[in-house]
Amino acid sequence: MISEEQFQKELYLIIANAVREDVGDGDHSSLACIPATATGKAKLLVKDEGIIAGVDFARMVFQYIDPNLKMEVLLQDGSPVKYGDVVFYVEGSSQSILKAERLVLNAMQRMSAIATKTHDFVSLLDGTDTKILDTRKTTPGIRALEKWAVKIGGGENHRFALYDMIMLKDNHIDFAGGITKAIQKTQEYLQENGKDLKIIVEARNLDEVDEILKSSGVHRILLDNFDYEETREAVKRIGDQCQTESSGGINEETIRTYAECGVNYISSGALTHSVYNMDLSLKAV
Repeated sequence: MISEEQFQKELYLIIANAVREDVGDGDHSSLACIPATATGKAKLLVKDEGIIAGVDFARMVFQYIDPNLKMEVLLQDGSPVKYGDVVFYVEGSSQSILKAERLVLNAMQRMSAIATKTHDFVSLLDGTDTKILDTRKTTPGIRALEKWAVKIGGGENHRFALYDMIMLKDNHIDFAGGITKAIQKTQEYLQENGKDLKIIVEARNLDEVDEILKSSGVHRILLDNFDYEETREAVKRIGDQCQTESSGGINEETIRTYAECGVNYISSGALTHSVYNMDLSLKAV
């Protein structure tokens, strides 16, 4: 994963771009009918159930819009919520609250949905040593929010982007002329460019697992679309030589069985690309 400094920079860019997109040259609805001196208070109301996420991000948004806005937080990120719960109150300039409203809601609704789905997957792995990973199958422009939500839900983050980890997948391997050549070229590239990046290599079958194991320096083998029997055999062959990760169409019905095959990680794009936003409202009080 990227550094905390880079992660915070990503969040700032998300906020700045979202405000540019939504506010433009002004929130004319509020400017037209609410005095600049008016103050008010609003509450974040839950109209659903699951795991709340995005409270800390909401604080960042409010501070970006107006440093004088004050939050009273009742439920922290990662808390289970139900219909009727109040997550926080925000108080200050009425115009500022309204300017921030949609960005806060859009972010928190999606983040909470992702955290909830992740929490459900994590619960299915209870009692095993397997951890759930997200992927790069995220919404363009808000990856940092979605990966943050996975962490809030109890999951782990995979690589953030193309630049912070090497992942040699089927197309890389085929274009490079095979597994061994792809690994050798990658290690030479890293050495020549002074980069210290972990290497993950995808295997499509057990023969490819065996070939990967002939090369040193591989951090993790990705077992893509293996069935249960193949996964168990792959884990046995790999042993403690490197980490193992299962991926490819794994869902709520199959995730437990894959974990029981002994893999270290299971990655799922569904954590971020197949969720329904949690119903939240920001209501004046």
